[in-house]
Amino acid sequence: MAEVDARSAEDNPQSLGRSALLMLRDLVVIFLIAILISFLVKTFLMRPFYIPSESMAETLQVNDRIAVSLLQPELIDIERGDIVVFEDPGGWLQHAPAEERSGAAGYMHDFLVFIGLAPDESHGYLVKRVIGLPGDVVACCNDFGQVTVNGTPINEPYLHLEDASLPASGTEFEVTVPEDSLWVLGDNRYHSADSRAHTAGPHSGFVPIDNVVGRAILTTWPMDRWRWLDNHADVFANVPEHAAP
Repeated sequence: MAEVDARSAEDNPQSLGRSALLMLRDLVVIFLIAILISFLVKTFLMRPFYIPSESMAETLQVNDRIAVSLLQPELIDIERGDIVVFEDPGGWLQHAPAEERSGAAGYMHDFLVFIGLAPDESHGYLVKRVIGLPGDVVACCNDFGQVTVNGTPINEPYLHLEDASLPASGTEFEVTVPEDSLWVLGDNRYHSADSRAHTAGPHSGFVPIDNVVGRAILTTWPMDRWRWLDNHADVFANVPEHAAP
């Protein structure tokens, strides 16, 4: 008798409808929780960005997607060698009109940007490698074509040079990084409009630390390029904290 009652209950349209509604409710709750988690991650921990130029090749390729930790510089200090994403300090970018997306595709893209699953292309962001911290004296080039930091030459394995005999910079420079600023260079040194190219700009080529969005830690797309991004701390291991007097 009990089995007959159970089968009857299963065949009851009201019972089936209630089960379907409960399942739908659970799916909606899971979806909303996933959106909330994604939004919180994007706001406080990590954001996606894409690479629009060749200035960081071969480390980063055009159209690579990267994950950027938002813990730097608010909670964790920026270090020499870090790859950082920062807002245009002024005059670094020739702003092109953002690609317009209309209809359902536009709404979906805006939604994905809002929750942190797609990069925000509406702002002027750049990505470069930190070579000089506040107080550092950065120069190029010594007799061996190397960059020096506080008088110490550095060997840069991440450099992408068309000819290995070329110096680390086609432009000579010697700068002292001011307080709360950074000196940044691209890994594709001869095809990078970095600090060297903006010495006549509002901040004399230096990037205010307040403009830094975060540190690039991971290449997320394409899948065959998925990898952690090294800040090559060993390159700067022998650099003294301050330049010798």
